[in-house]
Amino acid sequence: MSRVAIHADAESSAPAERVFELLTDWPRHDEWMPFTSARGGRGVGAELEARTGVGPVGFTDTMVVTEWLPGRRVHVRHTGKLVRGEAFFEVVPLPDGGSRIRWAEAIDLPLGPLGRIGWLAAGPVIGAFLRLGLRRLAGLAARADDGADDGAGAVKDVGGVR
Repeated sequence: MSRVAIHADAESSAPAERVFELLTDWPRHDEWMPFTSARGGRGVGAELEARTGVGPVGFTDTMVVTEWLPGRRVHVRHTGKLVRGEAFFEVVPLPDGGSRIRWAEAIDLPLGPLGRIGWLAAGPVIGAFLRLGLRRLAGLAARADDGADDGAGAVKDVGGVR
């Protein structure tokens, strides 16, 4: 089995606690992450379920929270049939009162060499959705924090296949 890693970063003018609160409000996930809805609990041991797709075409990603640092970090283990591996969201306060958000995934690819070939096509698309989702989250948190329509920062970096 091959493991790949991908990550994205964004900045928001909203404080880290506000971003984390919105990030872990799972039923609101669809407000910022394209084509994805989520539900689940909070804290270590909580189970999460995310559905990604359009209409009847898609998949369900099940997870268990393995680390929970309120206001700062949530780490999950993907436990589904299709998506396996680990992921984390981290929110770091910035000196100006805003925050930096990081989303990182380490995914175990199924299907051996075929899965690795598929990642060549899927990886850039997934990276684009991670970046778009974080930009939307950053802007949503900023608007909720101060009523402004701006506040979404640019994505700093996206990692690829390792």
